Amino acid sequence: MPTYEYKREDGSVFEITQSINDDPLETCPTTGQPVKRIISGGGGVVYKGTGWYVTDYKNGAHKNINNSEPKTSGKTDSTESKAKDSKDSKE
Repeated sequence: MPTYEYKREDGSVFEITQSINDDPLETCPTTGQPVKRIISGGGGVVYKGTGWYVTDYKNGAHKNINNSEPKTSGKTDSTESKAKDSKDSKE
């Protein structure tokens, strides 16, 4: 059930859990003051469990994230060795 925020006539704010089908309150249940429901940011996302896993990705692009070797500066091993060889031959 969602939690709604209400503002009392005196400016104080309170929260109450109501069914989504319930009508908005017109008076505060504790003080009897007139109230208006205010729009709030909501609770956002609630994460439960131990975390994210490789299998949580929608597509298979991230499938081998744990099995892949760490990436270097964008060069492949053969490119790095060719660059190294050409340096050595110039000296």
